[in-house]
Amino acid sequence: MTYAPRGRPDPVCAPGEFPFAAVALEHGHIHGMCNGLTEAGATLKWVWDPDPAKVARLRAQHSEAQAARSLDEVLDDPQVRLVAAAAIPSQRCDLGLRVMDAGKDYFTDKAPMTTLDQVEAARAKVAETSRKYAVYYSERLHGDAAMYAGDLVEQGAIGRVVQVIGTGPHRLTPDSRPEWFFRHENYGGILCDIGSHQIEQILFYTGASDARVLHSKVGNYRYKQYPELDDFGDATLLADNGATGYFRVDWLTPDGLRTWGDGRTFLLGTHGYIEMRKYIDVARDGGQDQLFLVNDEGERHFALAGKVGFPFFGRLVLDCMNRTEHAMTQVHAFKAAELCIQAQDQALRVES
Repeated sequence: MTYAPRGRPDPVCAPGEFPFAAVALEHGHIHGMCNGLTEAGATLKWVWDPDPAKVARLRAQHSEAQAARSLDEVLDDPQVRLVAAAAIPSQRCDLGLRVMDAGKDYFTDKAPMTTLDQVEAARAKVAETSRKYAVYYSERLHGDAAMYAGDLVEQGAIGRVVQVIGTGPHRLTPDSRPEWFFRHENYGGILCDIGSHQIEQILFYTGASDARVLHSKVGNYRYKQYPELDDFGDATLLADNGATGYFRVDWLTPDGLRTWGDGRTFLLGTHGYIEMRKYIDVARDGGQDQLFLVNDEGERHFALAGKVGFPFFGRLVLDCMNRTEHAMTQVHAFKAAELCIQAQDQALRVES
């Protein structure tokens, strides 16, 4: 809930040239979203949420921002180019539709929707308004190892990627979570929520434009006091280009781990493989963003924390300014959202 990476300032616009607002601060990812945008040169003009404490926390990091009196005050400001938000997941689509109707681009935390009807509504609104519905798939977009892996794949370092395996364990810390987090209608299920990171990466690293969910499972093994919570989920996908993907996500990180989750991603290519240890080098002091590359030329290890950067945010700012599509295509963002909902909807429930 509080993970908010920081990168190096790399502005793509002049000060004040790209004002944006942050609203609906239900999830702490909004801090990482604002960090990325301001490091790219955007100016946070407004902050709004019904909870003044949330507004104060964000403004403490961005003193230039003003506290808005209402969402309408934000949407009625003609200077605001983009609205960033981390609403309750089930409410993210409706907020996005309202933002786009106000003539502004929308940047939401993942998962961007929780139902297939919402996906179709968002697609229709994008077509109607020509506004952007951008998604913060932070596990790839805000990680040095994940970004560098994409560069290696593009360079052909491991040949054609034929399989992606992802693990996304998280620590629950129930007392720190809001009530909505434990209601299935609000958070959409584990495969829809944190599974969205994994499906986005399967599509991206394999270069697929579509995929089919072959099998998925969810269960509640540990947290029986929260009957609507999935604390485990996994899924297998077959991409339209023949590549495959498997991922596992859970809320079972033990208290003895030094960070919130030992997230890893494995890319298998026709001429090599890559392993990313994203957030911790377990039982060692190597730090986060460790990448291992093995190919026909040998074995290599890269310690990448703070060395790569996060170009997505600058590209998003320029896309909004120039009406281009370089940060992430709208088709890709929506397809990842659609597949994670399909995986959740068809999941077999396993019981302990």
